[in-house]
Amino acid sequence: MTETQTVPDLERSRAENADAPPGVFWRYWAAATISDAGTAVTALALPLIALTVLDATAFESALLAAAGQVSWLLLSLPAGVVAQRVPLRRLQVGLDLVRFAALGSLPLAWWLGALTYAHLLAAALVTGAATVLFDIGNSTFLPAVVPARQLAARNSVVSGTHAVTDTGGPSLGGVLVSAASPVGALAVDAASHLASAVLLRTLPERRPAARTGESALRLMREGWRYVTRHPVMLPCTVWATAANFLNAALVALTPLYLVREAGLNSVQLGLVLAADGVGALVGASVAVRVTRRLGTARGIIAADLVGGALLLLAPLTTSAGDAYWFALGNAGFAFGTVIGSITTRTYRQTQSPPELLSRVMATVRFVSWGAMPLGALAAGLLATFVGTHAALWTVCAAAILPALYLLASPVGRHPDLR
Repeated sequence: MTETQTVPDLERSRAENADAPPGVFWRYWAAATISDAGTAVTALALPLIALTVLDATAFESALLAAAGQVSWLLLSLPAGVVAQRVPLRRLQVGLDLVRFAALGSLPLAWWLGALTYAHLLAAALVTGAATVLFDIGNSTFLPAVVPARQLAARNSVVSGTHAVTDTGGPSLGGVLVSAASPVGALAVDAASHLASAVLLRTLPERRPAARTGESALRLMREGWRYVTRHPVMLPCTVWATAANFLNAALVALTPLYLVREAGLNSVQLGLVLAADGVGALVGASVAVRVTRRLGTARGIIAADLVGGALLLLAPLTTSAGDAYWFALGNAGFAFGTVIGSITTRTYRQTQSPPELLSRVMATVRFVSWGAMPLGALAAGLLATFVGTHAALWTVCAAAILPALYLLASPVGRHPDLR
């Protein structure tokens, strides 16, 4: 697939979709919001099933978290080629239906008395794989329906809404878990993916790029070379990789520490997890203003330094009575991370050549999100050998390192990403 063959089609598609009615974006937003809300419920319910229903060990709990994320390491590079070659709406609808079936099988097995840890692990693997393909496709869909000048604002809307669902989802999940058990709460997420599929079915189809004899491996190599040779995208990808590694470690440790060490119940755990969404919502709402005032590069570094410092408050929680320390630390870390995420994602969407965009996004996610299962496994091993509280202190103390790296990199020499 040569540049002269792909650029005109992609540019024409972007121009056509940029003039599409506003309702297209809002249907896209509604589908993502419904799906995200259900997923936020599952973020609480799935580990609670492992811990309270199946009596999982610390390592099994971390392995479950890793299973939901390992597909970023295995599938995200080819996902960029798939998203470029397959009709996007059809792909998204199909993947939502796969997630509906995988998650819906868990309540069914529980009601039949046949739920096992192996089934839970398999469902996490399947939904994780479907999510990788789905999210890579979504990352290339937004620039096709939104003019470049509006991308930062639309990304803030998407990130802000995601933060709202992250805030309300765990709280709702805590109530649902108390009322219907952790497995019953998963039925909500399964239904959310079905509703998302129905909404996505109403979106316009994106015409895939013309197929040629060029191999998928060569296409993936082109995206890899572009990112790894780019003076801004490479250090930003390293920063994101370190941040995601630590975030996955924190996510894996959070239910384990708060339930078994601090003694929180499901509703209290949901409220503490909701603080992550509050921090992300605040970060998304001020991201554009922060980066306009400080510059895009300095804004990322400053926000991440603040977030890393606040995360040191989290291990001060030792019981339900002082769980506010964990909530505040979690919110601060999310605040810093989401500002960096919005800013770097917008930079990639606006600066990448259109014919490379899906592969650039896939390459970055392969590296940065591929670190998440490794972070979760590292946290599980650390908790097994030194204890959950010591592991939590280690992860929180390391949270300031990504910002320090970016400050020392070529990105830190300029106020803006350039």
